[in-house]
Amino acid sequence: MRIRDKLFPEGTKIRKILRYGALLVKKINFRNIKKLFRLIKNEGIKTTIKSIKANLTGANNKVIEDLNDIYQEWIKNNEPTQKEIEMQRKHVFKINPKISLLVPMYNTPYNFFKELVECLINQTYTNWELCLADGSPEQDKSLEEIYKSDDRIKYKFLGENKGIAGNTNECIKMATGDYIALFDHDDLLPVFSLYEVVKCINENPEVEFIYTDEDKITTLDKPRFNPHFKPDFSLDFLRANNYICHFSIFKKELMDKLEGERAKYDGAQDFDIILRMAENTQNIIHIPKVLYHWRVHPNSTAQAGGNAKPYAFEAGIYAVQDHLERVGLKGKVTHGATLGTYRVKYEFEGTPKVSIVIPNKDEKDTLKKCIDSILKKTTYKNYEIIIVENNSQTDEIWEYYKELENNSKIKVVKYEEEGFNYSKIINLGVRNSEGEYIVQLNNDTEVETEDWIEDMLGFAAREDVGAVGVKLFYPDNTIQHAGIIIGVDNVATHLFRGLPRHLHGYFARESTIQDFSAVTAACMMAKKSIYEEVGYMSEDLPVAFNDLDFCLKIRQKGKLIVYDPFVTFTHYESKTRGYEDTPEKIERFNQEIEKFKNRWKDIYEKGDPYYNPNFSDKSHDYGIKNWRVIK
Repeated sequence: MRIRDKLFPEGTKIRKILRYGALLVKKINFRNIKKLFRLIKNEGIKTTIKSIKANLTGANNKVIEDLNDIYQEWIKNNEPTQKEIEMQRKHVFKINPKISLLVPMYNTPYNFFKELVECLINQTYTNWELCLADGSPEQDKSLEEIYKSDDRIKYKFLGENKGIAGNTNECIKMATGDYIALFDHDDLLPVFSLYEVVKCINENPEVEFIYTDEDKITTLDKPRFNPHFKPDFSLDFLRANNYICHFSIFKKELMDKLEGERAKYDGAQDFDIILRMAENTQNIIHIPKVLYHWRVHPNSTAQAGGNAKPYAFEAGIYAVQDHLERVGLKGKVTHGATLGTYRVKYEFEGTPKVSIVIPNKDEKDTLKKCIDSILKKTTYKNYEIIIVENNSQTDEIWEYYKELENNSKIKVVKYEEEGFNYSKIINLGVRNSEGEYIVQLNNDTEVETEDWIEDMLGFAAREDVGAVGVKLFYPDNTIQHAGIIIGVDNVATHLFRGLPRHLHGYFARESTIQDFSAVTAACMMAKKSIYEEVGYMSEDLPVAFNDLDFCLKIRQKGKLIVYDPFVTFTHYESKTRGYEDTPEKIERFNQEIEKFKNRWKDIYEKGDPYYNPNFSDKSHDYGIKNWRVIK
């Protein structure tokens, strides 16, 4: 046990002070430690915690302000100029589909409605219709002049409120378009929005569902903010939150097949229909451009979160639960780490054996901490530990191995070759395993989550999943791994590296289940059959990028790589390991970089599908790329 843990145990007030103090030092440049202790002495612990929290909140607000300033620059650099807008108006498409925009109305404010209609009339693509179904208690005559101002607007007063889904379905009955677009009565589209949608349709005539990026707006005279740059389609991310939301466009034939929205999911009716869409088509395209402005006002979810529509988040649980049943998956859906996100804990058949493969050389204390944590904390019973011994030289490690011989769950396999080749070491462990599932685990990790094997098995047992990774923390309670993006930092990067445990990053993605191109093999589970299917770990990548390569080989077979943030480990890897510290190592490392990048040239050319091209290729925390990126 560390001295800090003895003197200041977890859960004590002084430990909280130290944690907040550390965050304060790190986040807002508060270097005067004497001031911190003077504040404790004069004001007491409770007041000090409140003061520090307030300062941290202020620091976070400053970060948000800075990001919004950056976003204003992004808008200038990436959105069409007036000249380009005029060119769009003159452009003639080969395919000219009619887009039916559905807007269920209920006590719609005059100014919101006026701005909505104006944003459509000003669209650079003109073959659209607006279908309005008004479920308000009384008809607002002041709106009449607006919806009668254009022949493309269809209005129907329902005389009753049929709910969000029912009102939307009345809009569907009016629609005559080739594509059906869902749209809220208080939100806006930029003038180039429909043009980009139709451009996408012309480039991909087979497309059946389109979604776009979005941001938020209060009034037209104030800057837009909080852009949501989304990944390409991610099934696990969708099950964890309705990241697609609006602007969503369905081919008419697909909408007919789905038979509209369903009242039992009111509040999450769009989430339900998008989940059903994903069950019925794979022709899904994401346009990585901000084509939708979500209005923020006191009664919107954007402004008040769960306080505005708490029922919506409960309905979301039902939507995901029913989706799982329809696709033949068993699992329990609960609220996730943040409101509006969900956690799916999947069930699996039986109690398959799991083989935990741990490479090791010397490092007795490090290995013992890892093994002890597995033995003490793991609730799953049917597992074995395979230590792949790689030319250790210390007497103490061999004595420790003898101790471990007394445990029937543990065996030591000797790697006979000289030198270090991680891929060969893992492959040897896998070939000597008895399990149906393999966990690759670094010897410098420590289990935090007791049901970690059960949780990972739930994902790994799915037919569409190839491998599952977890969230790893450094000993100082900052993130070491929360998924991997290919093509960032030259080769690849671990997302949210260095983010404190109790803070959330961009749209809380570090805490949300989702699909990635790769996860780290410091803790990764896959079926043993997957190793056989992809040819095991690539032994021509002995040190670096072999786990990324393994994941991409799995992806090549059409299977998903899932990140599960609800399983956590401490990873004692140093933040400044300095492994590549000799000319020979540097040369070998550079060779592996080139080999890996040449092997997976396609993903470097096209970009990682789970990383929006509007993000910087130098950032590990979803920083905005602030120059023109979309032609």
